[in-house]
Amino acid sequence: MNNTPNKKTNNKVTEAPSNFSNLEQMSVSELLYGINQEDGQIHLAVNKAIPAIEKFVSLLIDRIKSGGRLFYLGAGTSGRLGVLDASELPPTFGVPANIVIGLIAGGEKALRSAVESAEDDPEKAWQELQAYDINENDSVLGIAASGTTPYVIGGVQKARENGLLTACITCNPDSPVSKEAEIVIEAVVGPEFVTGSTRLKAGTAQKMILNMITTSLMIKLGRVKGNKMVNMQLTNKKLVERGTIMIMEELKLDKETSKSLLLEHGSVKKAIEAYKKA
Repeated sequence: MNNTPNKKTNNKVTEAPSNFSNLEQMSVSELLYGINQEDGQIHLAVNKAIPAIEKFVSLLIDRIKSGGRLFYLGAGTSGRLGVLDASELPPTFGVPANIVIGLIAGGEKALRSAVESAEDDPEKAWQELQAYDINENDSVLGIAASGTTPYVIGGVQKARENGLLTACITCNPDSPVSKEAEIVIEAVVGPEFVTGSTRLKAGTAQKMILNMITTSLMIKLGRVKGNKMVNMQLTNKKLVERGTIMIMEELKLDKETSKSLLLEHGSVKKAIEAYKKA
């Protein structure tokens, strides 16, 4: 059995042969350590992309403050990651659901199952964007591990032609989508453990970058105080408890008073502000 890295690999493309051979002959332990070994390359690749990420976020902040929105375009895993990131922002930071919007090739159905040929139409993404009355303050981020998805390429291309800020996240260097986007974020993670399965390292890298973009954006938009989610939505008992503790720590109040303030004002930030003004 051969479970050592292959010597002949192309570390620059996600479709390159895996660094490991005969996976089916490996023990569970060998598989897990092998996957973990490969995952160790992800943060290094993302780190190299930080200057491009910084450029995009810096431009994004003023555009969002001016009433713009951020649209994600993706297919398959990439599309699902975009929808996931967008959907988590309202409960985490208390922003409206129309600030960051995730579009996936094939629509809602594609979130749970593959939609045949949905990603092959280069016109579809731009058509879908029209339903949102997009304007010059809006921005489009194409997410495509291979950088070859027609749905994403076409959407980014048309958005840039129409004056929107455009960027892309890809895990292949000099890919087709990189030639269309204004800001190119490339996290070159190398071959996947299972050859071509970009739900692995590429997917993790994309999720990390999306986390970085929207978390830093939300902080700069004033949705975080200190290191606390003071604008989170109180959607369950756990979050009410967390918010109560935040108020207790900030205002040095007892638990009952803190919880009462939180429920009265609907967020940690509003509760603290109201108490200090009283």
